[in-house]
Amino acid sequence: MAVISKYVQPAIPKFDGHYDHWAKLMENFLCSKEYWNLVEHDIDVVRDKATASEAKLKRLEEQQLKDLKIKNYLYQAIYREILDTILNDDTSKDIQEYMNQKFQGSTRVKRAQLHALRKEFETLQIREGESVKSYFGCTLKIAKSMKAVGERMEESVITTKILWSMTTKFNYVVCSIEESNNMNTMIIDELQSSLLVHKQRMACSVEEE
Repeated sequence: MAVISKYVQPAIPKFDGHYDHWAKLMENFLCSKEYWNLVEHDIDVVRDKATASEAKLKRLEEQQLKDLKIKNYLYQAIYREILDTILNDDTSKDIQEYMNQKFQGSTRVKRAQLHALRKEFETLQIREGESVKSYFGCTLKIAKSMKAVGERMEESVITTKILWSMTTKFNYVVCSIEESNNMNTMIIDELQSSLLVHKQRMACSVEEE
């Protein structure tokens, strides 16, 4: 008995705001359908159809049909608010160029912002006399900003960063936390509570002395 294989239609990549990633997915999708060349080079220009050869007219008709299919994919991939702002959507190349101009520049800006935020996150240290609560707030604010421009911020990365950037007077509690807890599963609230309790104990010890 013959086995009938079912062809699964690839899903159309939906634009989610991350332009570089979407553009690569869309290019790969259209390449798989042998349409990408038309997006890159556009439809042939035939200035005078009356004098054009039959072969040239046939090629133009095929390109126009393919271009309609590509535009259909793009219309399904891009949400309506963006489509409403595209002034020229005569061909799929026009749509692609608009997307490049509108979103590629903003992607470069996001990369620059992310680079600056990463540097700030890496060099951040608790200052002498700064409260634990204030330092947590500052660290989380930077982490949130990094996430907003595309960084994947795991909670374990933040907790590890905070632990290793505390002052030397927290060395005891840092070692204790590392030994008694799995840093990959410890949540930020637990870490903050542990450090606050330790700081309160240190304050009580100073008063007793």
